[in-house]
Amino acid sequence: MFPTVSHFIEYAFGVQIPLPLNTFGLLVALAFVAGYWAFTEELRRKEILGLLHPIKRTVSVGKPASTNEILFNGVFGFLIGYKLVYAFFNYRLFVSDSQGVLLSSKGNLLGGLLFAAIFAYWDYKEKSKFKLSQPKQVEVTEHPYELTGHMIVWAAVWGLLGAKIFDNLEHWDSFVKDPIGSLLSFSGLTFYGGLICGGAAVLYIAKKNGIKPLHMLDVGGPGMMLAYSVGRIGCHLSGDGDWGIVNLHPKPFGWLPDWLWAYTYPNNVAMEGIPIPDCTGRFCSVLPLPVYPTPIYEVIVCFILFLILWRIRKQIKLPGMMFGIYLMMNGLERFFVELIRVNTRYHVAGLAFTQAELISSILFICGLLLVVFSIKNKEKHANY
Repeated sequence: MFPTVSHFIEYAFGVQIPLPLNTFGLLVALAFVAGYWAFTEELRRKEILGLLHPIKRTVSVGKPASTNEILFNGVFGFLIGYKLVYAFFNYRLFVSDSQGVLLSSKGNLLGGLLFAAIFAYWDYKEKSKFKLSQPKQVEVTEHPYELTGHMIVWAAVWGLLGAKIFDNLEHWDSFVKDPIGSLLSFSGLTFYGGLICGGAAVLYIAKKNGIKPLHMLDVGGPGMMLAYSVGRIGCHLSGDGDWGIVNLHPKPFGWLPDWLWAYTYPNNVAMEGIPIPDCTGRFCSVLPLPVYPTPIYEVIVCFILFLILWRIRKQIKLPGMMFGIYLMMNGLERFFVELIRVNTRYHVAGLAFTQAELISSILFICGLLLVVFSIKNKEKHANY
């Protein structure tokens, strides 16, 4: 396993380069990049088809930097400098525990003040370049695809928040024991929490900018499937605890790699299992028994589902149908992987189920209803 990028570089090239980058975080960032690409492409396509339209805004130009803007940039610069300079002078500590350093109160005061001054002055000078003796109002045209960056930021913030909330609800016992640590930890994220909260944030931004909800949902379907596939690579490579149940069955095919059938996740970031002999450092645990590597199964299946969605998107004309199909695919995929995945099970009225099984079932039903709704409202959608 590769808990950090340094572990991967050492494995691939035999060179130890200490970098404060964890593999899971890097893959999550790449997942957002993949989603950004898919969202942008679909928004462009729908605008060309005349389904989405640019909007005109009136903006003020020529104003100098306001006091609030300078203060905001100064505070932001202080936070960057406070941590960055401290990390530079304590690089080994930062590499060994970047999360601990970032979430602690440790920092360099002089570095913070220096960067605060730089950021504040930079904002002042940039605004001064375009300052007019008499500020004026101008009309600008904003295309839907130009909102993608704004949407992705909102989806990231609210998605990560939702993922943490749902994860702590799912692991309530651990949360009660250490609520602060559970909330601040970078590990432990529930996909459906991110989907629900991140999706709601994107719909809010879309509605504010004149994009109808069904069109925005259709845009998001393929992109979210692709982003999920990429993000699951990080889960597998880092060993974040999102694996399956113990698998001691013999391989069904001789050509199938062992790690694709049953894996022990050595050096996993969840630090679960037994100690690895002669291993030093933080990530020195390995599972005593091999388990189903469910994250890699989801990488493969969800990428195939993305390709299907990307292929059929031009043939689907009814608003809402694409997202309905996405919900059904997503629900089925997650429901079946839960059958071999380690997770907290709830018991209600004699039924045992996981949080993901419950939500995936609801999403499948919602997707089916959305597809039926789209078909029944075909004539109405002709002018949508």
